Amino acid sequence: MRVHFIGIGGIGVSALVRYYLEKGHQVSGSDLVSSEITDALKKLGAKILIGHNQKCLTPGVKQVTYSPAVPADNPELKEAKKLGIKCQSYPEALGELTKKYFTIAVSGTHGKSTTTAMIGLILMKAGLNPTVIIGTKLREFGNSNFMMGDRPRTNVARTLLQGRNVLVIEADEHMASFLNYWPKIIILTNIEKDHLDYYKNLRNILKTYKKYIEHLPEGGWLAANRDDKNIKKITEKYTGLTCVYSIKQGEAEAKKLRKILKIPGEHNVSNALAALTVARAMGISDAISYKALSEYKGSWRRFETTEIRYPIRYTLVSDYAHHPTEIRVTLEAAREKYPKKEIWCVFQPHQYQRTYYLFNDFVKVFCQAPINKLIITDIYDVAGREEKKIKKKTNSEKLIKAIRKPWAIYLPKDKIINYLEKNLAGGEVIIVMGAGDIYNLVFDLTKIGKKKKMK
Repeated sequence: MRVHFIGIGGIGVSALVRYYLEKGHQVSGSDLVSSEITDALKKLGAKILIGHNQKCLTPGVKQVTYSPAVPADNPELKEAKKLGIKCQSYPEALGELTKKYFTIAVSGTHGKSTTTAMIGLILMKAGLNPTVIIGTKLREFGNSNFMMGDRPRTNVARTLLQGRNVLVIEADEHMASFLNYWPKIIILTNIEKDHLDYYKNLRNILKTYKKYIEHLPEGGWLAANRDDKNIKKITEKYTGLTCVYSIKQGEAEAKKLRKILKIPGEHNVSNALAALTVARAMGISDAISYKALSEYKGSWRRFETTEIRYPIRYTLVSDYAHHPTEIRVTLEAAREKYPKKEIWCVFQPHQYQRTYYLFNDFVKVFCQAPINKLIITDIYDVAGREEKKIKKKTNSEKLIKAIRKPWAIYLPKDKIINYLEKNLAGGEVIIVMGAGDIYNLVFDLTKIGKKKKMK
């Protein structure tokens, strides 16, 4: 079958592309710009087109899958509908897969990618051979956001799996995407205010999560973080099978995990507890789980660390954090890991809507952050998801002005490298943070850091 993807370079969509390629389908796709993701898909056999027009829709396409970020007036999408081609959003297409597999879905405002990775690696080590679709790249998956599984190689949890193969997915709450999924196990990591351009308030978020939990079938499992007050609210009357995990109530377990985890921070201890809880529900021994967790080295842009030695020696950390809570726990983890070093944070706000609705939370978290220097660059504009009136009301300069700290400054992105080279003394920890294209700064800094070896 020939399948066409609109927005093929997205971190979620591209994982589904890899699934279709593995299944032997012919794949084409388009995106606004090329990227390392589109380049990788091209090498795997996908036909990649840059730009959006109806000519991208090549003859013979039987199915079109599009990113939720794609607007309704996209010319390829309009043409596909006109031709009567089956059109599905990424969540709808992934939702069909969740019905075919024994699906484990990881949901929550934070920690989805890390928890999904941990569960996937535990299941791999247990011989369950899962298919994994995740919103980041893992070294264990060949630097990919996807792993194709097969039938379990051992007898572990065969009764629970009911003869089906395992699928582990990161189930995003944005635009209620997870309501398309029908998992057998749901993990809830935490719930906070986010995506308020869609949900408007926390009450609507909680109502949607409750509706999502109802997708669990009889005999399905809910793994819930008991430390999260909002999860407690929506699960206290849930009558299905529930496994709870908690750092506060399971300090002995948490202490053991702190000793073996290679990635820092209490939030990652909580993520590991979630993965351990699911493994136990599936009958996997703690010995296997602890071994897998102890070997996990982290994933792309989740406290990803590189030592830079030229022209100045410092530690470079790349992190995806873009919500105030994620920023707080990441910077706290950095201070825990580097207690005596100067910590500089280079932050790119992600989306005008998020910056506007959570403005005071951003100000508070940066004012209290255990850092020595803060550089905020321009807000990453998410195409198709921004309101003009919101864009006029907020910007990065206003954020810096509200923070009112002498060590907090605004810089355009193209001025940051020069500023760092002129002002770093050596030995600092530089955390480049955000969910937009700020990771290109990490590439540039890493390239500069390799010049000494090239000479």
